[in-house]
Amino acid sequence: MRRLPVEGDRVRWRLYGLVAVGGFRRYATYRAATLAGVFTNTVFGFILAYAYTALWDQRPRLGGYELPEAIAYVWIGQALLAAASLIGGGFENDFMERIRTGAVVTDLYRPADLQLWWLCADLGRSAFQLLGRGVVPMAVGGLAFEVAMPTPWWRWGAFVLAVGLGVVVSFALRYLVALSAFWLLDGAGAVQISWLAGMFFSGMLLPLNLFPGALGEVARALPWSSLLQVPADVYLGRRTGWDLLGAYAFQAGWACALLLVGRLVQAAATRRVVVQGG
Repeated sequence: MRRLPVEGDRVRWRLYGLVAVGGFRRYATYRAATLAGVFTNTVFGFILAYAYTALWDQRPRLGGYELPEAIAYVWIGQALLAAASLIGGGFENDFMERIRTGAVVTDLYRPADLQLWWLCADLGRSAFQLLGRGVVPMAVGGLAFEVAMPTPWWRWGAFVLAVGLGVVVSFALRYLVALSAFWLLDGAGAVQISWLAGMFFSGMLLPLNLFPGALGEVARALPWSSLLQVPADVYLGRRTGWDLLGAYAFQAGWACALLLVGRLVQAAATRRVVVQGG
């Protein structure tokens, strides 16, 4: 991988910062899509909130949640749906298309790390989706339903940090899926398997605390739980003190492990590009 010549690390990190800003600005231009996403998330939030209300009326304290906590979980899920790409969507489609067309060769000649480049672009996208599609549905849900709020105030910061770590885990998972295009050329099938796994194991359908027995234990140990279940637990105050640090360590551990695997797979994939003639 080529490095920036003499400008040094500061210039290189400024480049990655500009890539993140570019990712934010790119999605900010899709105003109609953002408004449609806000509307869709809000509608689905209402549907799920009423379904949860009916379920909790029959089974109070299901999974250890009071009804306001369960309703909060619904709106947290809607807020993170696009930001954490719980059902896919993000850089991977562009990346796989560049692999399919061979344009990724140009990316490999850039004086920047390929994985870090796409990570910064995806962080910019996620930041916009959180602000553009996450805040409004959550605010509407808070006005329409009795929603548990994090107290004390600093728990908001703890929640945002958990969301940030979850976004990195989400990127690392999707990066691995996108790299499969080096072998499959059309990674649509891998993407569909990925978003099905993400929707089920992140807790998007139901909180993972409701999963029975061994299934629940396994689901909570998988990386997808970092995307929604862990941030929701932090928001609801179920992770405090050392347990909160354990939650961060869980997310950071999965992020580091998956990013490392991504680098290894990327190295193998780029060697394949050379074998094919570039």
